[in-house]
Amino acid sequence: METLIPIINRLQEVFLTVGAEIIQLPQIVVVGSQSSGKSSVLESLVGRDFLPRGSGIVTRRPLVLQLVNVPPLAERRLQENGIKADEWGTFLHSKNQIFTDFLEIRKEIEEETERSSGGNKGISPEPIYLKIFSPHVLNLTLVDLPGITKVPVGDQPEDIEAQVQEMILSFISNPNSLILSVSPANSDLATSDALKLAREVDPDGRRTLLVISKLDLMDAGTDALEVLLGRVIPVRLGIVGVVNRSQHDINTQKSIEDTARDEQAFLQRHYPSLASRCGSRYLARTLSRLLMHHIRDCLPELKRRVTVLSAQYQSRLSSYGQPVEDHSATLLQIVTKFASDYCNTIEGTATHIQTSELCGGARICYIFHETFGRTLQSIDPLGGLTELDILTAIRNATGPRPALFVPEISFELLVKRQIKRLEEPSLRCVELVHEELQRIIQHCSSYSTQELLRFPKLHDSIVEVVTSLLRKRLPITNDMVHNLVQIELAYINTKHPDFTDAAQVSASVNSQQGLQDGDKCWMNEKMAEEKAPVAGFSSPVKGQAINLLDTAVPVSRKLSSREQRDCEVIQRLIKCYFLIVRKSIQDSVPKTVMHFLVNFVKERLQSELVGQLYKQNLLQGLLIESQDTAQQRTEVAQMLEALQKASNIISEIRETHLW
Repeated sequence: METLIPIINRLQEVFLTVGAEIIQLPQIVVVGSQSSGKSSVLESLVGRDFLPRGSGIVTRRPLVLQLVNVPPLAERRLQENGIKADEWGTFLHSKNQIFTDFLEIRKEIEEETERSSGGNKGISPEPIYLKIFSPHVLNLTLVDLPGITKVPVGDQPEDIEAQVQEMILSFISNPNSLILSVSPANSDLATSDALKLAREVDPDGRRTLLVISKLDLMDAGTDALEVLLGRVIPVRLGIVGVVNRSQHDINTQKSIEDTARDEQAFLQRHYPSLASRCGSRYLARTLSRLLMHHIRDCLPELKRRVTVLSAQYQSRLSSYGQPVEDHSATLLQIVTKFASDYCNTIEGTATHIQTSELCGGARICYIFHETFGRTLQSIDPLGGLTELDILTAIRNATGPRPALFVPEISFELLVKRQIKRLEEPSLRCVELVHEELQRIIQHCSSYSTQELLRFPKLHDSIVEVVTSLLRKRLPITNDMVHNLVQIELAYINTKHPDFTDAAQVSASVNSQQGLQDGDKCWMNEKMAEEKAPVAGFSSPVKGQAINLLDTAVPVSRKLSSREQRDCEVIQRLIKCYFLIVRKSIQDSVPKTVMHFLVNFVKERLQSELVGQLYKQNLLQGLLIESQDTAQQRTEVAQMLEALQKASNIISEIRETHLW
């Protein structure tokens, strides 16, 4: 189990090289209020002075500290190219530089903090990564965070408290982290900001270890025995008391070794029963043990997470494709794939089939049989025709002579007027199919041909070529549909096999008209003689001139029986013939659209694309990748390499070594 912490440190380095923390690694996060003694606790774990000191907020950036236990210098002298120092440190931002002087490490932390946080107490969420190698430390990974502050100073923003708390929560919210909460003994634990934040993300205290610092600064006559025994605030991982170096000790450069001896002496005097479970050395051993056990518990999920992410990034990398080497072959491959996907979408055999809405050929079928079909069915054969319109057409067709029979020309004039109403929905059907063929272009670009998205210019050119082809075919198809209606208008075929109603209507009406005319002929003449005046016309008032054209034409009146029969004849004939033509149009328009638009585009699409785009002077320009695609491919490749390294590192751990 001793190898678990170095393995986590190696994993952390692997993921830091790609600048991303996609996997939450086990680590210990140190949380405490400003001047609570966090820095002194960390320095006691290392055994050296290396952290910035001063009044106010000192830690202004997260410090990720990796402690690595190495053999003593005497043992390492036998190794070639070994570092000739007992202890040393390295920073991620200056990886090739080795610091053997811990005062230089402190100076580098201060300078690196000022580079991103400013020189006047500003904070930054960007971590500093420090690795310390020493034979006097235990393998540990800790994160020192800025202390919780209340009042902004210097160039700190007014919401400095909220910013610090948000930064702390971003680290301790990681379920794989352990929380090292530092609270001074000379303050009330009930008001501890560090414990309050820890409780927010770890209400049961399963991940929290409480450190009571500054035991030697408690008021006379008081002690922290009840707190250390867990009777005040219970914490699952334990409570450890420590004695920090005072400011006087720091000013006089009191060594860490002397501080550790004085700490043990203080604990033996004031807390003899707990002396073996308190102190900086016990804290280091406890942290190392807890971290190793925590890593062991997190390892199965960590391994699963790495495997899942490796598969996801491998899939993403494959979707970006390889850099272009053969431009001609790549262009032909993309064009052929696009044309194939376009045709397959129409045929319903595409790989990516939508389930949220109709698309491609299915939508074209819906347009033909639902939208267009229902629109035609909703057209009333006699819509817009009044009885007065029919009578007017009959009279206009007879000229100056009254007709004994309904003139055929009036039927033709009226039925043509109704047939013309079929043209507008037919042209709308063409427009809807054209719009769907346009939508298929975007569908294929977004779903079916992922490689096409790598080349924006080629994508735009393909869209332009297909759009141009559709635009050229649209007026041709419209003309053909227009001609279908004109053909029906050109010749009214009253001998149509389905137009059987015409002969029956004429025969029945004529026979009824002959009988009624014979019976009523003598009666009408007799009544006319009795009612007629002697002069032939009713006598006008003496001296008044008569102008027959001044008589107003009635807008509506009650029709005579003969007029009623004539209207019924025309209406029945129009309805019968209109239904025949509507059935023909409903069948022929979809066929016309399929032949002149849909099938034509399917058959000519690939040849049109190749003819327009496969030109030597265009190849280089069309196959230029977008900067985003090239950058994303590089980032994904680096991440995949990091995940593969992480998988190899994790695989070094044998299950038998975990327990």
